[in-house]
Amino acid sequence: MSAHAKICGLTTPDTLDAALAGGAAFVGAVVFPKSPRHIEPLHAATLFERARGQGPGGAKIVAVTVDADDALLTEIALILKPDLIQLHGHETRERAERVRTLTGAGIIKVLPIRTHGDFAEAAAWEPFADHLMFDAKPPEGSALPGGVGARFDWALLADRAFRHPWFVAGGLTPDNVAQAIRVSGAPLVDVSSGVESAPGVKDPALITAFLDAVRSA
Repeated sequence: MSAHAKICGLTTPDTLDAALAGGAAFVGAVVFPKSPRHIEPLHAATLFERARGQGPGGAKIVAVTVDADDALLTEIALILKPDLIQLHGHETRERAERVRTLTGAGIIKVLPIRTHGDFAEAAAWEPFADHLMFDAKPPEGSALPGGVGARFDWALLADRAFRHPWFVAGGLTPDNVAQAIRVSGAPLVDVSSGVESAPGVKDPALITAFLDAVRSA
C-alpha cells in the first residue's frame, strides 16, 4: 500500500489547492504564534473549509498546537472544527485525553527522535493517540519544536510495528521522501519546510512534486 501525505503549515488558497489537487490525505494549520506558519483559527476556518469532502473521503484537517491552553483549544474546536489536533509540545498523556474530550478531535502526538532510546515513549503513547508522528529533534536552542528542516536516521524506524498508522517527519523534501518511505516503512509522511521557498512561504510546485514523489514511492 502506498503512503499518504500531510502538507502542514498551509496559509494561502493556492497552496491548499495544490495539496488537495495532489491528493494530500491531511492538511495542516499551525496555530502557534512563534511559527512563521502561524494562522489564526478564524482565518484557518475560512481557508480550510473547502478541504472538507474533497476527493474520496476528503482531506482531514489537522490543527497543529504547542502546549495550547483550554481557551485556545476551545476556540480552535468551535471555529476551525479540525478532524485532528496535533500535539507538538510537552503535553502529557493525561493532557491528550483532556484535549480529546475538550475538542472532540482525534490526536496526533509528535515524538522527537534522534536515537533508538527516543522510541521508549511510543508504547506508552499508543493508547492515547490516533497517530504517532516521529519527527527530528530540533537543533539546540531552537525556538520551534519542528518545521526547521532537521531530519533523523529513518532506518531507526525500519521493522518497527505500531498499533495505528504513523507519520515520519523532519527534513522531508520532494527529493528524499521516496527514500524515507522505503527506508522507514512509514505509512504516513508529513512535510512543512521541505515544500517552502522561504520560511513560512509554501510553493505550490514543490507541494505537487512532493505528492507526486509520495505517490510513486
